[in-house]
Amino acid sequence: MDPIDCTPPEYILPGSRERPLCPLQPQNRDWKPLQCLKVLTMSGWNPPPGNRKMHGDLMYLFVITAEDRQVSITASTRGFYLNQSTAYHFNPKPASPRFLSHSLVELLNQISPTFKKNFAVLQKKRVQRHPFERIATPFQVYSWTAPQAEHAMDCVRAEDAYTSRLGYEEHIPGQTRDWNEELQTTRELPRKNLPERLLRERAIFKVHSDFTAAATRGAMAVIDGNVMAINPSEETKMQMFIWNNIFFSLGFDVRDHYKDFGGDVAAYVAPANDLNGVRTYNAVDVEGLYTLGTVVVDYRGYRVTAQSIIPGILERDQEQSVIYGSIDFGKTVVSHPRYLELLERTSRPLKILRHRVLNDRDEEVELCSSVECKGIIGNDGRHYILDLLRTFPPDLNFLPVPGERLPEECTRAGFPRTHRHKLCCLRQELVDAFVEHRYLLFMKLAALQLMQQKASKMENSTSLENGSPPSLESKSEDPLGPEGSEEEGGSASGLAKVKELAETIASDDGTAGHVSTADPRSREVIRNACKAVGSISSTAFDVRFNPDIFSPGVRFPESCQEEVRDQKQLLKDAAAFLLSCQIPGLVKDCTDHVVLPMDGATLSEVMRQRGINMRYLGKVLDLVLRSPARDQLDHIYKIGIGELITRSAKHIFKTYLQGVELSGLSAAISHFLNCFLSSYPNPVAHLPADELVSKKRNRRRRNRPPGAADNTAWAVMTPQELWKNICQEAKNYFDFTLECESVDQAVETYGLQKITLLREISLKTGIQILLKEYSFDSRHKPAFTEEDVLNIFPVVKHVNPKASDAFHFFQSGQAKVQQGFLKEGCELINEALNLFNNVYGAMHVEICACLRLLARLHYIMGDYAEALSNQQKAVLMSERVMGIEHPNTIQEYMHLALYCFASSQLSTALSLLYRARYLTLLVFGEDHPEMALLDNNIGLVLHGVMEYDLSLRFLENALAVSTKYHGPKSLKVALSHHLVARVYESKAEFRSALQHEKDGYTIYKTQLGEDHEKTKESSEYLKCLTQQAVALQRTMNEIYRNGSSANIPPLKFTAPSMASVLEQLNVINGILFIPLSQKDLENLKAEVARRHQLQEASRNRDKAEEPMATEPEPAGAPEDAASQPQAAKDPPSPSLQG
Repeated sequence: MDPIDCTPPEYILPGSRERPLCPLQPQNRDWKPLQCLKVLTMSGWNPPPGNRKMHGDLMYLFVITAEDRQVSITASTRGFYLNQSTAYHFNPKPASPRFLSHSLVELLNQISPTFKKNFAVLQKKRVQRHPFERIATPFQVYSWTAPQAEHAMDCVRAEDAYTSRLGYEEHIPGQTRDWNEELQTTRELPRKNLPERLLRERAIFKVHSDFTAAATRGAMAVIDGNVMAINPSEETKMQMFIWNNIFFSLGFDVRDHYKDFGGDVAAYVAPANDLNGVRTYNAVDVEGLYTLGTVVVDYRGYRVTAQSIIPGILERDQEQSVIYGSIDFGKTVVSHPRYLELLERTSRPLKILRHRVLNDRDEEVELCSSVECKGIIGNDGRHYILDLLRTFPPDLNFLPVPGERLPEECTRAGFPRTHRHKLCCLRQELVDAFVEHRYLLFMKLAALQLMQQKASKMENSTSLENGSPPSLESKSEDPLGPEGSEEEGGSASGLAKVKELAETIASDDGTAGHVSTADPRSREVIRNACKAVGSISSTAFDVRFNPDIFSPGVRFPESCQEEVRDQKQLLKDAAAFLLSCQIPGLVKDCTDHVVLPMDGATLSEVMRQRGINMRYLGKVLDLVLRSPARDQLDHIYKIGIGELITRSAKHIFKTYLQGVELSGLSAAISHFLNCFLSSYPNPVAHLPADELVSKKRNRRRRNRPPGAADNTAWAVMTPQELWKNICQEAKNYFDFTLECESVDQAVETYGLQKITLLREISLKTGIQILLKEYSFDSRHKPAFTEEDVLNIFPVVKHVNPKASDAFHFFQSGQAKVQQGFLKEGCELINEALNLFNNVYGAMHVEICACLRLLARLHYIMGDYAEALSNQQKAVLMSERVMGIEHPNTIQEYMHLALYCFASSQLSTALSLLYRARYLTLLVFGEDHPEMALLDNNIGLVLHGVMEYDLSLRFLENALAVSTKYHGPKSLKVALSHHLVARVYESKAEFRSALQHEKDGYTIYKTQLGEDHEKTKESSEYLKCLTQQAVALQRTMNEIYRNGSSANIPPLKFTAPSMASVLEQLNVINGILFIPLSQKDLENLKAEVARRHQLQEASRNRDKAEEPMATEPEPAGAPEDAASQPQAAKDPPSPSLQG
């Protein structure tokens, strides 16, 4: 084996405290851009005069070649040729020689040897790069660091920026795009079969990504003051703008619209809620119901909402246009039969109750949405809905209502709390989880009552008295009551009976007039269960919410009082469900390492998937602190605290930036970062030089960016004041008490890293900083200067249209793989990949997931080259669409390293693992459960290349981290002990090896028992180690006795084989190969198929029993290899953990 250099850089070794920033984007210092031409620009002699036009002249170009030759070129209908014009003298006649060419490149090749040479090299280089490095991503991803770039002169770029492009789109010169028409027409495309749906989804996705790009550019132009307002006479906060057929409004409370809801704070939140509503209605996708294209852009402290324009809305008053809903939060309310019909179709998937409210004339009006939701018929005859900010029911934990008591779970946790605005609503994920939870409860209650009926029949006693429904609480504690005594089959059949019965009754209901097939007692059972879970129907399970309950200003008719009371109770139950089920569920998943967030974004994602809003972050952290497994949740606590601090800082930064003039932007941002992160005690802000701030201009200039008072209040901020505000904000917003008065105290108390805080705040606010090493801890000079702030980017929220068919294929593929049908799974996922490519183009997060799974499948099926190729694409794509240091990208690096090692590319595998470790250190730090896996990987590869001392450093760190996060008795820790023991054995340090293997053996013995295969393996290895240790001792004694003349048998030291290292790598990465014979395979497939049918029959059967879908603890759980028939001669058949 050729020696390879395995030395990792100093800063990624375990225990290193330094976190450099420069390696994040490695720079090639010797690289110089190739210059082909000095200048290529439109000539000042354009456009051609009439007489030259009639000679076929189209335009004139001016070129300075790399050799400093200045030439003027005519582009004519016959080709390109040199003319005799100079900078000051127009002479369109051909020069001699004129070099007439069909292509401009050919002409330049003839007149400039440097161009000829360099342009060829440039093209060759471009072709050599992977296409994924060049293809544009559908939505722009900004990097929070950038190297210092030379700003070279480029006339073409300058022309691009300032020609008539502003306000127009690239594709259609001379006309703006009608965004609304494009967005709505794509929705109207047919969708009866797969090709039609693909075409439709591709069109929708394309228009959305174009609209998002245009809206983002427009929003930046609006805030930078480059767009004229449509109401320029009003004060800046109230101005509205139209640019490129998009309507822009600012997130301020105009005309006291949100006065009762929290003023400007509510106006800031409303667009995000509205966007969630648009996203939801788009996902339901009802034919004939239209929403506006909506993008929310946060830029320089302002929130801008960009919307497509309903045809005709600008010509008429809002009062005339609205034919459904209310424009004054429920005083005047109108309805429309066509809207009711369209919205009725969305009410089931969105769990919205059709209800009646009173208008100001005390008439009943029927609605199927919240009152704020307005219906407007555009001039194009389409039915639009807008203002969807209350699509989901209110969150009562943050909406104190006088005279209403919340359930005990809420009051115990200190709710209800007054929030800054009254627009807090529950997330869609929470509503879905709550309804799902209620459905299970409904099934269990009905099953229980059926059982009781059956029991009473058997005793021939009087029929069961079905009085008031049992209270929910007593039931939910003992869900299946007496049924527990029956065997599991009984419970399953009970639930199956309920399902059948519910369907029968529902179908009876549908076909009124028929003789009922269900007996009255069974109907009674269903009715009771329905009542107990708050279903709106008494014959079938149907839980829906009335979004107008607790809306200030909305009144309900007398006849609906009972329904309103039930709805209020349902909302209280949902608020309690969030606190009693979802948050503890999240903490449990984190303790069991089902989810492994690594930074603020991944933690937010995990919370949102469970329907927990970010305002509950303080509650989540409280629960983590009180958890019995507090140590195993250390990483969650650190991420949570970091997220809490940076979110509070973001809230302060937003207001801080609004008071900054454009000329003082970089000074203000660097001053804020110094106060936030630098240990320098009193940073001073550099105000822009006075001579640049004109005194006269200020009085005249009306078109200033909104809210920009030319003040320098930002310059007086101090670190003490900022941190005091952060702690106050954390208390007020998240109800969490931070114990720190400065950044150094925060770092000390909570074990945070300044570089991590810098990354989080930059990503949240759109700051881009210079890539260099910052000395945060210096007390002599501030960490940031104004030169270090390179840019500020918009943070954009938008709708993400989905490729539904591709997603279904992907899910079926995953299911097949789980059942062990790898080939079929692979085909389905390949199909999904094609469909994703069809809809999204080449770059997308979901394509990335597809490629990763494909790579894993190919690896398991033994096709390493294919696995490597797919995984490399996944890495490139993840870097482009997620960011170069996103936790997903780190995961992709680890998978790629494994496949590289399997393909014998050892040095590449090590470089990738080192890179993954560096990024993990930067994003979180060393103390993370994922670090144990990374270090085990690095240690194993180093062991394979016989770098024993280095290998031990990583493996022992992995052992320490595993012990902390999985507990000293876990199987992962046993495996870690074994890996360390193997390295000590290779070093011939048998005492240490024996010690570690004994620890591992003890864990296996207590966890799995004497007879388990893992325990036996460990015991064998212990014997082998003992023999080697004895042999070594004998040899040593021999040497002592006989000196140099001793007759020494050669000692056998085992260098590990690559195969054994790869086997261990597979085990720790959760890939198990279980040897099975062909016959066993047939039996297994039949068994899996049989179980699959059983599952279809009763969905609540446990999936974990399927042998092929063993999802083993990577350390080898008790069910895996031991329960499989071994037949080592036969080819190994793989199983995987996904």
